[in-house]
Amino acid sequence: MQAVQIILTILGLLVLSLIAVYAFSPRSLFGFMRDALRRKGKLAKKTIRVGDLTWPYLEGGPADGEPLVLLHGFGGDKDNWAMYAPEMVGKYRLIAPDLPGFGDNIREIGRDYDMATQAARVRDFLDAMGIDKCHIGGNSMGGFVALRFALDYPERLISMTLFNNAGVIGENESELQKEALAGKNPLEIHSADDVKRMLAFVAHKPMKVPGQFRKIFYEDFAAHRELLDKIFWNLVEDGTVKPLNAHLNQVKAPTLIIWGRHDQLIDVSCVKVLQDGIPNAESVIFEDVGHVPMIEKPKETAARHLEFLAKH
Repeated sequence: MQAVQIILTILGLLVLSLIAVYAFSPRSLFGFMRDALRRKGKLAKKTIRVGDLTWPYLEGGPADGEPLVLLHGFGGDKDNWAMYAPEMVGKYRLIAPDLPGFGDNIREIGRDYDMATQAARVRDFLDAMGIDKCHIGGNSMGGFVALRFALDYPERLISMTLFNNAGVIGENESELQKEALAGKNPLEIHSADDVKRMLAFVAHKPMKVPGQFRKIFYEDFAAHRELLDKIFWNLVEDGTVKPLNAHLNQVKAPTLIIWGRHDQLIDVSCVKVLQDGIPNAESVIFEDVGHVPMIEKPKETAARHLEFLAKH
């Protein structure tokens, strides 16, 4: 009985410690949870010099595995792939960088962040990593960069996977398109409480985020508000004024298109555009999923992704 009492006391102290850390140092707890996800995915944080930039990235899987480079979306970072990594690192050398303008990469407002420039930067990143050819994948804006990369540097790809990618116009307007045409940025965060609205906009069934963590998201957004606004409108211009619809038939890489049926940012009608335009493309649409299938249904998404990669 005494041993049980000691164990209960220790557990009670641990719970009180966690509550105290959450209340007074939420970033420490947030960082601990982020690092735990990385460890589960067998990911290590690394950096590499690329020209005048230092690129942070996560890497996991066998060093001699085929490189699988995954690009995050607008407002995201390399850790968007941490929940996905455990399913992928058994065979592939997974590499998830922070794109310039996001995460721990350079965040200077005076630089260009259009999709062609970002694709060229990904090429330079691969050069610095010593990677001649890779499988590439990207979600949302990262999918737009991947698609631009496939058009501009086809010799560098083994395959491409697009997760709810931007860059094409479908038959139906999304909620984001409607807001953007009205001059509004629906991904802008105005307060800690507004984070809930944004998460509900992105995911079909968003996970609940504690208030102190929502405050962190808001503070990080507010610190880079001007830059994020610039990149958002660059993305809108590239995707609506200069969409890649007419260039899809030039894609040479085997392509898998993954989408969530309930995406409010980029309408599911884009799947048909991509499927019809890219030669021999495959597609899968997940029900009850929004804009980030690799986060909303990581196991199901990874299973389809691995099946595709095994062919190539």
